[in-house]
Amino acid sequence: MGKLIILVIFTGQEEMPSDTSNTSRTVTEFILLGFPSRWEIQVLLFCLFSVTYILTILGNMAIVCAVYWDLRLHTPMYLLLANFSFLEICYVNSDVPNMLANFLSKTKAVPFTRCLLQLYFFFSLGTTECLFLSIMAYDRFLAICRPLYYPTIMTTKFCSNLIIFCWVYGFLWFLAPVVLVTQLSFCGPNVIDDFLCDLGPLLALASACVPIPGTVLICGTMSSLLIFATFFYIIGSYTVVLRAVLQVPSVSGRRKAFSTCSSHLAVVLLFYGSVMMTYVSPGSGQAEGMQKFTTLFYSVMTPLFNPLIYSLRNKEMKEALKKVLGKV
Repeated sequence: MGKLIILVIFTGQEEMPSDTSNTSRTVTEFILLGFPSRWEIQVLLFCLFSVTYILTILGNMAIVCAVYWDLRLHTPMYLLLANFSFLEICYVNSDVPNMLANFLSKTKAVPFTRCLLQLYFFFSLGTTECLFLSIMAYDRFLAICRPLYYPTIMTTKFCSNLIIFCWVYGFLWFLAPVVLVTQLSFCGPNVIDDFLCDLGPLLALASACVPIPGTVLICGTMSSLLIFATFFYIIGSYTVVLRAVLQVPSVSGRRKAFSTCSSHLAVVLLFYGSVMMTYVSPGSGQAEGMQKFTTLFYSVMTPLFNPLIYSLRNKEMKEALKKVLGKV
């Protein structure tokens, strides 16, 4: 929706072309178009997303505090949920503050280095979220399908190791693609039709200077491998879980298991549905107008919905949240 506007910012001395007629120059900043509109609309969007941002922080922080203060919730499932909520707080902080500043900015410019740092943290936190969703599915699989082995397998130490693995591996997985992006030549076009420094638009800008099929292939392969591997593992785990739930003789037992699993599945479908539309083929240029909206959904709206999804259908969490609100 809307064509890419080309604004060129050049610095340094002009270099002589070698075997091409184009002149190579260096981009020092990128222009994030965000959501182009009149100034009044920009202010309205700023207010709207400011409220969304505050509610997201408060909602996820409430879950973290509830798990911390309520000793009954010091179990692997809730420890994973608390870390997941903390991750969501980090996730929205990787893109929303910059988006809010962009709404009120006249130039909408972001320095080259800061853009790449945002790219790294945004993707690393997204990778960590995929891993956490997989670990949470594994936890539910053990609890429902292997209840006798659950206490001996999912110990506090093992759960802590899984949490550390998610954070460390999440920040290592996309290190190579980001390093590859830093080596690309951005020779002129510097306008990103998005509200953050996303992988697809950056690859598209670099491709305008020189073909980069190798980098696009590596980034696309790593994105697809991460997304599909974790997604199919989660779906496979919950398929087995739901089959086991249907065999539970107790109606109350089935209801409680369904409640927990449906909450997790809702988050998985919200997150992966929009992520797959965006990152399976970065730099392909498909649905350019829609990319910013799918990115907005999983990076801003999903963290807002998660506290509601996990707390509304969970009796223990609702009771713990009431205690937290009472202390406040």
